[in-house]
Amino acid sequence: MTETHDVIVVGARCAGSATAMLLARQGLDVLVLDRAGYGSDTVSTHALMRGGVLQLQRWGVLDRIVAAGTPPVRRALFHYPGEATARITIRPAAGVDALYAPRRTVLDPALADAAAEAGADLRFGTGVTGVLRDDSGRVTGVVAQDRDGRRLEAIAPLTIGADGMRSTVASAVGAPVLRRARGAGGAFLYGHWDELPVDGYEWVYAPYASAGMIPTNDGRTTVFVGTTPDRMKEARATAPADRVVDDLLRSASPSVADRVADARRPVRLRGFAGEPGFLRQVWGPGWALVGDAGGFEDPLSTHGMTDALRDAELLARAVRQIHAGSLPELAALAAYQQSRDRMAGRLFGVVDAIGSYAWTMDGLRPLLREAASAMSEQVEELERLDPLPVVTGR
Repeated sequence: MTETHDVIVVGARCAGSATAMLLARQGLDVLVLDRAGYGSDTVSTHALMRGGVLQLQRWGVLDRIVAAGTPPVRRALFHYPGEATARITIRPAAGVDALYAPRRTVLDPALADAAAEAGADLRFGTGVTGVLRDDSGRVTGVVAQDRDGRRLEAIAPLTIGADGMRSTVASAVGAPVLRRARGAGGAFLYGHWDELPVDGYEWVYAPYASAGMIPTNDGRTTVFVGTTPDRMKEARATAPADRVVDDLLRSASPSVADRVADARRPVRLRGFAGEPGFLRQVWGPGWALVGDAGGFEDPLSTHGMTDALRDAELLARAVRQIHAGSLPELAALAAYQQSRDRMAGRLFGVVDAIGSYAWTMDGLRPLLREAASAMSEQVEELERLDPLPVVTGR
C-alpha cells in the first residue's frame, strides 16, 4: 500500500509531535510514524528551560502541562563542595513566570494530542525501516512496518527525521556530522523519588561528579547522578546501581545525600552510558532532521527538550516558506541549518566543556555563567519570532 502526504515525520516524541503540530496547523497533510506506543516513557532529564516553556506557551500547549499537575519551578539552587548554596530566583521574563519539568509520559502525549487536533495523522507502533528515493537520489518517502508485520510505503515531498540520536532517517540519508564534542560525554543514573521535597531545580557540582533534583509529576522528584563514563563503568562493575547513586551523591554533597536517603527510593533506576555530543547536517534533497536526530548535547545541560522544541519551530518556519512559494526548498532548508547552528553552537561548546568533568571548581563557575548567557540568547531570538499562522478549515 502506498500513501501520499505533504510531509512525513518519523518520530512522535517532543521534537516530532511539535513539528507535526506546527505543520498541520498550517494546513499541511502530515503523517507521523513512531515505533513506540502512545504515551510511553523514555530516558530524559525532564527539565525544560525558559526557551522550551516559552514555546509551549506560544503554541497553547503549556496549559496541558500545568493541568497534568506539573509543579512550577521558580528557583534554582547550586550546591558546591564546602560552600553555602547559591540560590537564584527565576524571575518572570519573555512571558514565562516559571519553569516546568514534565515527565515524558506527560509532555510527549500533550504535543501528540495537539498535533492530532490540528489534523496530523499519528500512527504509533509503526517503525520506519528505510527511505524511498527517486532516480536522482532525492528522498521521496519512507518504508515502514507495523507490529502486525504490515508493510507501508508513504511518499511526500519532505521526510523529517525526528527519531532520536540514533536516527534511522539520519543513517539512511547519510547525514554528516558537522561538529562533534571533544569529550566522551557524561554517564548518568536517575530515578523518581517519593517524599523528597525540593526548592526548585537543585544542581550539585563536585570534582568528577554531578547530581540534580528536579520536581516532576505525581509529587515525585527526579534524582540523577553523573560522572565520566569510565568512572561510572568502574563503579557499576563493583556495586549495584542504587549503591552507585548513594556513593556518587555522598561524594558530591553529603547534605543532599542525607536528604535523598530520607526519601522513598524508586523501584527502578535508569541509566545512560554516555555519548559524545554532535551537530549533524539537518537537511538534504527531500529530507530534514529535528531534535536529537539533528543534534545532541550532553544531558548535564538539561536542555535537550528545549532544543527539540526550538528546532521544531525553526523547521516549521522553513517548510512554511517552501509551501508558500516564498523560498525554494534549497534556500529555506539551508536557512534552517544556519539558524539551528547559530542558536545551538555557543551552548554546544560550553556544554561540551561542562560535560567533560575536566574542570576545577573555580573554572566551573565561568562555564555555568556562559551556559546561562547562551540560553538567554536563544530565548531572546525565539521571542523575536512572529507567531506562526494557523490555517482553519483544511
